[in-house]
Amino acid sequence: MQTLGLKEIIEATKGELIFGELEKGINGICTDSRKVVEGSLFIPIKGENFDGHAFIKDCLMKGAAASLTSEDVQGLDVMNGKAVIKVQDTLAALGDIARYYRALFNIPLVGITGSVGKTSTKDMIACVLQQKFNILKTSGNFNNHIGLPLTVMNMERDYEAAVLEMGMSGLGEISYLTKIAKPSIAVITNIGMSHIEKLGSKQNILKAKMEIMEGLPDDGIVILNGDDSLLYGLKGYLKYKTVYYGTEDGLDLQAYNIKTMGESGTCFEVTIGNNDYKVHIPVPGTHNVYNALAAIAVGLHMGISIESIIKGIASYSPANMRLNIVGHKGYKIINDAYNASPQSMESALDVLKDTSEGNRTIAVLGDMLEMGEWAYKAHVGVGKYVASKEINYLVTVGENGRNIAHGALEAGIPAKRVFSFRKNDEVKEFLKNFVEEGDFILIKGSRGMKMEEIAQGLME
Repeated sequence: MQTLGLKEIIEATKGELIFGELEKGINGICTDSRKVVEGSLFIPIKGENFDGHAFIKDCLMKGAAASLTSEDVQGLDVMNGKAVIKVQDTLAALGDIARYYRALFNIPLVGITGSVGKTSTKDMIACVLQQKFNILKTSGNFNNHIGLPLTVMNMERDYEAAVLEMGMSGLGEISYLTKIAKPSIAVITNIGMSHIEKLGSKQNILKAKMEIMEGLPDDGIVILNGDDSLLYGLKGYLKYKTVYYGTEDGLDLQAYNIKTMGESGTCFEVTIGNNDYKVHIPVPGTHNVYNALAAIAVGLHMGISIESIIKGIASYSPANMRLNIVGHKGYKIINDAYNASPQSMESALDVLKDTSEGNRTIAVLGDMLEMGEWAYKAHVGVGKYVASKEINYLVTVGENGRNIAHGALEAGIPAKRVFSFRKNDEVKEFLKNFVEEGDFILIKGSRGMKMEEIAQGLME
């Protein structure tokens, strides 16, 4: 982060200097009192289980140059050289500062949202843009109302482009994020079932995802998955230049001759201009073809040669707990424990089948959360998909996991091949004596299920 003066902080937040010197500057933003650094601005956030205001004095003593507050503070004026600025709402102030800071950088920014594949698409686009530009990208899960502003504040003068992921659980959230980030390119990966419990319908999910366009300039570009019927239904109705990608005929970018190569990845062909090109994605899963097509569309728009784009895609590697394949004691663990939805469950089961090379397959699946009234149907549907892929054994955990088992049994999997448990520890104990050399084991469930505990148990 480049240095900001306290005058700029006050201007951005419409705050009031309680004490300290206006001439001071800050060189970073911190919302976690445990990670405060010398010369930074501490922004205390009120959470469900904590209030950062309790740590203002501690952070100033640790080296923070200044702090925001939305409460009256006492006894801090004796700390020489430190400053405190009072604002109406510290969380809103974080967004205000990030919005002010973003306006200091005239660089192209790619904003990415969607129900499934946001992180993988973000990382693949970053791999492509890095072939030509020095870029900033979202790290980890910093894609919400706290994480995105903090990411924006990491911009430096030598950055030439940025790739930011935007998550949401309800209407209005992406609207807030996009007005901070101000993307010049907006990518929507798909409209799925994630967060349908809160939003009520896929049409409302579409509406929430479309909020990303509120931050676009008039000459911005929108890149959409043309195989998604809801997104393709927008064709001709958007005021922005729009690029559709997918596998169907008539799209702007079409993948064809898609082939799976087991653990070696996936390849496909695409036509650019009058030439055909072969693209290799170094990770399994045909769903990654969509991520690659989005990256190609962004790269071409940013003036990167197709040869460099293909090189960038070939350098991609998945984030932690996202279809990570690890060998251990003669068996393979496919750790996809980061999150789950019906669509991503099916993609992960495809990978399990495609990579197993005839070996015994075990799907360890947990609850998909935030499904609301669709939960039963969604989980039963996943169970039926397990049966359709001829997975050898199904192990479920959680209350809705039993509905996955029910769907699999209903679809014809023998009862002796289906096992259901209530807790992760029970699954770990079962797998300890069940897994054999040569097995391929998929582990997947929603974030709240903490399925990585099962993966760690297999690795012990």
